Amino acid sequence: MTQILLYDTTLRDGTQREDISLSCDDKLAIALRLDQMGIHYIEAGWPGSNPKDAEFFQRVRQIGLKQAKIVAFGATRRKHSQCEADKNLQALVAAGTPAVALVGKSWDFQVEKVLDTTLDENLKMIGESIAFMKSHGTETTFDAEHFFDGYKANPDYALAALRAAADAGADFLALCDTNGGSLPWEVEAIVKEVAALVPTRLGIHVHNDSGCAVANSLAAVRGGCVQVQGTINGYGERVGNADLTSIIPGLQLKMGYSVISEEQLRGLAALSRYVAEIANLKHDRQQPYTGESAFAHKGGIHAAAVLKAAGSYQHIEPELVGNAMRTVISELSGRGNLITLSQNRGLDISPEEAESVLHLLKKLEHQGFAFDAAEASVDLLLHRGRVGYEPPFELIDFMVLAEERRGRGLLSEATVKARVGDEIKFTAAEGSGPVDALARALRQALCQHYPQLEKIQLTDYKVRILNTDKGTAAVTRVLIDFHDGERSWTTVGASPNIIEASWRALSDSMEYALLGSAQPKG
Repeated sequence: MTQILLYDTTLRDGTQREDISLSCDDKLAIALRLDQMGIHYIEAGWPGSNPKDAEFFQRVRQIGLKQAKIVAFGATRRKHSQCEADKNLQALVAAGTPAVALVGKSWDFQVEKVLDTTLDENLKMIGESIAFMKSHGTETTFDAEHFFDGYKANPDYALAALRAAADAGADFLALCDTNGGSLPWEVEAIVKEVAALVPTRLGIHVHNDSGCAVANSLAAVRGGCVQVQGTINGYGERVGNADLTSIIPGLQLKMGYSVISEEQLRGLAALSRYVAEIANLKHDRQQPYTGESAFAHKGGIHAAAVLKAAGSYQHIEPELVGNAMRTVISELSGRGNLITLSQNRGLDISPEEAESVLHLLKKLEHQGFAFDAAEASVDLLLHRGRVGYEPPFELIDFMVLAEERRGRGLLSEATVKARVGDEIKFTAAEGSGPVDALARALRQALCQHYPQLEKIQLTDYKVRILNTDKGTAAVTRVLIDFHDGERSWTTVGASPNIIEASWRALSDSMEYALLGSAQPKG
């Protein structure tokens, strides 16, 4: 079967997403991971556009890539000029990369209205620029910008643009759906027509404006493309580019192409999350294949079915892409969800205990709790539902004061009374707000007996008002994230009183942190 070459443009096209800005070190780190994943081409930037990209092309030579070819990106020469005098082409030569990509116009409308030149001059720009880069011994891809729109409007000219590049020695002709408006059957049909007329190897580069980027990329391969361009997580301008984290398993697991090794494929989920972390973006839980929710089962019927046969509600084995099946607990859950979850957590829970926990969970969700994103709270329900479970502490009461003090501004103070073993602890603390004061007071009450709680950090605090029509009497749901240096967890609380909701989530977080811990000191 034909080898399909993976061409990643996260470091160039991906950074055109409006909330991404990667440093040179970020780009180098991502390039290393892409190389480890088995990506064949890494398009890393436009050396003629900014100093950061120029620095990258100097430093990337020193990081020891194993197999990926670094690609510098640029454009065909300016109209009515010479390649030898074109600063953009000179920057591509200076970058010293083994491969380059040159973007040029293939739609007559764009040539006349945007480039403001003649159709014949544009063909000369393409051919001469490709020939110039080939004369320097550089593998060259011609990115035919707006190709599908151009082909629909004037197929003869769009093909002429491709032939100009092919005749000049282009190694690949990348057909671009720059506006992202084409549909899969159009893409496949057009690629087939082009492949029958132009012998040069074809690539595909599509955007996701109509939500079809992945489908269009796979359709293009069916049509004859052997190079597939895209970005990790689909990052890119406007709504993004084709997502390689969906394209790769689509090619390999669905279409039968061997593009990377099985071991590399098992690292796909980790790569997806790594790039999101480097880009300082929250990883999309609903990301196909690699998202945390990609193999999560919430409905009771689904969970009961996957207990018997995992493939009944999963299109692949999640482990193939480095992901894992999860059971999500909510009011939609059945007893099977809880049993599956408890097994995954290493808990032995009886059907009767599961039924009791399920009844409590549905009652709490009716009151405003939501456990989809608060798995630590679910774990606590499971532990508390087991016969013989003894909580590590008991909360007796608390009080919170908030007052305006002259010279000090608004001050919050909390007191907490808790029983730890046979001892009653009574502590007070000030904080920047009532929840902060509560957290400090609770930590003081427990840390003498449980010093491991000292390293816990509150990392996020989310508040949602549920029934807004009730005004200030509305139910408030609070989600609190904690981290102890090794693991992260989330707990939930809900109440018409935001302090009580926060108190429930805070105390649950402390109890969850102590699950499986030794007996209290002192």
